[in-house]
Amino acid sequence: MIAPPSARPLAMTMGDPAGIGPELALKAWLSRDKIGASFFVIADRRALADLAAKLGLEVPIIAAEPAGAAEIFDYALPVAPLSHEAAAAPGKPDAKYAAATIESIERAVAYVRSGEASAVVTNPIAKHILYQAGFAHPGHTEFLGALAAAWGGPARPVMMLWSPELSVIPVTIHIPLAEAPRALTREAIIETTRIAARALKERFKIARPRLAVAGLNPHAGEGGAMGREEIDIIAPAIAALRAEGLDVVGPLPADTMFHAAARKNYDAAIVMYHDQGLIPLKTLAFDEGVNVTLGLPFIRTSPDHGTAFDIAGTGRANPSSLIAALRLAARLAAA
Repeated sequence: MIAPPSARPLAMTMGDPAGIGPELALKAWLSRDKIGASFFVIADRRALADLAAKLGLEVPIIAAEPAGAAEIFDYALPVAPLSHEAAAAPGKPDAKYAAATIESIERAVAYVRSGEASAVVTNPIAKHILYQAGFAHPGHTEFLGALAAAWGGPARPVMMLWSPELSVIPVTIHIPLAEAPRALTREAIIETTRIAARALKERFKIARPRLAVAGLNPHAGEGGAMGREEIDIIAPAIAALRAEGLDVVGPLPADTMFHAAARKNYDAAIVMYHDQGLIPLKTLAFDEGVNVTLGLPFIRTSPDHGTAFDIAGTGRANPSSLIAALRLAARLAAA
């Protein structure tokens, strides 16, 4: 019999081995009393031990399969060893370690699928390094969607950036800004908002999620004077969603919907493009922001920052966002 999610460990990926992910994993274990769940890391055990010694972090590391991770966790960091080497020099990304990075992600998803782990928590990757090795996906979110689709899950992942202060969900994500207006459709807004509402209800236990939809143009188009996307695309999508019974308002001017008083009126903001939502989120909660992928048949969270190659291996990496991602993954798994 498979154990309930709250009794299973979280599966953490290594991220880019030359980035701060390995250091964050070590520091997260040292702060394990703040997390409320056990976890294991899918990584190069020897490289992780060498990094702990270099940084003076007293983290015992034991090779373990997920089934034994919870018993080990109190006194050592469990590591599920990779089949690929990942002994990258901190701060010196190298495409020859791309296979290890990808394997770590694939194995994490497989562990959740098999019931050996309760959720996936990913450390940051460097997409441009993976592209050099033939990686065919725009980013983590899209790769996880492909992995879900490969075993019969939904193939429409939606990225949410969550924090205690603000949650934002972009309709368009990893595309050039110039292409965002062309990619914006009624169908994309409707589908993204439906997925967001369902996840907020089922996983975050918000009985009737309140969703605020941003406009695309300044002043939400100013009645068509600054663009017609609000009139032709966004407002009709909102009308269709409201007809389904969802609590949706908008389109709202993006420059006035993120201050403290405005945020009290909604549970999440649906924004039209990446930076429209991520700039306010990271301004308000850079160290506590968590990337959550909605629309998957499993829980996935991640720190809301990058690989930080410039400080990798220096001991200066802040684990707060990874700790927040672990805490949220544990909360969603328990729910």
